[in-house]
Amino acid sequence: MSQEWTWELLDAQGAVLDTDLGSSAFPTQSEAESWLGEEWRTLLDSGVDAVNLKEGDSQVYGPMSLQPAE
Repeated sequence: MSQEWTWELLDAQGAVLDTDLGSSAFPTQSEAESWLGEEWRTLLDSGVDAVNLKEGDSQVYGPMSLQPAE
């Protein structure tokens, strides 16, 4: 059985945000990443500074900044 893929949302200090903005679970990494590609601006405007991608309880990568490149 495969794990669900989720985004852990972080504030500018790296603390996990208690919000339902990223509460969706995705069946594949690709679907999770596609969702982030569509929603990152909304997340950034809502106070999310960075994200971690998780598969089940394991962190796959992150923190990844949502701030635009300079």
